[in-house]
Amino acid sequence: MAPWCLALLLGGCLALPQTGLFAMRLAVTSLGVEDVRIGPYNIRAGLDTSDITSLIASSLGMGSLPIQATLAMGLGLPSGMPPVELDGFAWTLDIPGAESVSGRYEEQVALTPGDDADLRLPVAFDVLSGGQRLAPMVQLASQLASRGELPAGSELAITPGGVRGLGVSLPPGLWMPTMRLAVGEDGSLKPQA
Repeated sequence: MAPWCLALLLGGCLALPQTGLFAMRLAVTSLGVEDVRIGPYNIRAGLDTSDITSLIASSLGMGSLPIQATLAMGLGLPSGMPPVELDGFAWTLDIPGAESVSGRYEEQVALTPGDDADLRLPVAFDVLSGGQRLAPMVQLASQLASRGELPAGSELAITPGGVRGLGVSLPPGLWMPTMRLAVGEDGSLKPQA
């Protein structure tokens, strides 16, 4: 009986740091859109895009022209969690009416509850030539610039890299699973199962 109790006690002590990290969840505290451009053209709120459309249509000699923007994202931890350092993360963004884009944030991210990390993710999707595709993409770029947020129905997925904290280093995957968020009609972020 004594060896069994001792083994249980030791197992519990060893599992405490890992259990704390296993229960950890990332929190996206804010998500906005900055610096929207179509090729060399900056798209600003209130800009008349009719001229932009004709300029872009005349400059599509290569067959495509990218919409570029910067996602401004606040990333944090729920209160009560220990501080950790994240080895970057992979992300995927789906916007209605546009092709899915993905990338990787390569820098180390120090996360402390109550002190959100302020990150910038560059995103780009192609405007394909053709009148049926061009007008909706110009409209999307104008909407991103004027509202400063992703349109309703957009989905962002974040897959954390390795985690360091509580004196241990953990590989990606098991300890902080992929987080999926959907943008609601009012711009709110809704976690997805």
